[in-house]
Amino acid sequence: MAVKLRADVTLTETGAGGVLLDERASRYFQLNRTGVLILRTLIDGRSPEQAAEILAERYPVTAEQARTDVDSLHRSLTAAGLITE
Repeated sequence: MAVKLRADVTLTETGAGGVLLDERASRYFQLNRTGVLILRTLIDGRSPEQAAEILAERYPVTAEQARTDVDSLHRSLTAAGLITE
């Protein structure tokens, strides 16, 4: 699955993670560092499974927890209309 930010959504990375600006709705969404890692991994064309593997390699979480976190963020970003596939 290839994930893309919607055309009117921008990601700005910060020291603590990142901020998504939805220009259409004039709303901001804050992501922590792991959220930015997951989103960037998906935008780069990697699968959710690969994103979970990368997350589990970099942080002290189980593969199962990493997959749950990736799926949760993906659902949240999709529900908010911030990403498309």
